[in-house]
Amino acid sequence: MATVKTQKEKIINNFQSHAKDTGSASVQIALLSTRIDGLTDHLKVHTKDFSSRVGLLQLVSKRRRLLNYLKREDLKTYKDVLEKLNLRK
Repeated sequence: MATVKTQKEKIINNFQSHAKDTGSASVQIALLSTRIDGLTDHLKVHTKDFSSRVGLLQLVSKRRRLLNYLKREDLKTYKDVLEKLNLRK
């Protein structure tokens, strides 16, 4: 299993717009999506972990705000991110 650092670097490399881009909206959305997926798997096993559930809801709403921003500012990148992450069908 890959370490968290190498996994994060791989995600950043897939979504960055230039060589030193680590904080653009598309990169943040991709990183949040992986954290959301991990928490979702955790909550399937630990159904009564309510503090993690609250954290998951916060991550989902933060990702939603970033997606709204990206849609408003750069529609092409928004569509590319949705397609790469399979967020909407």
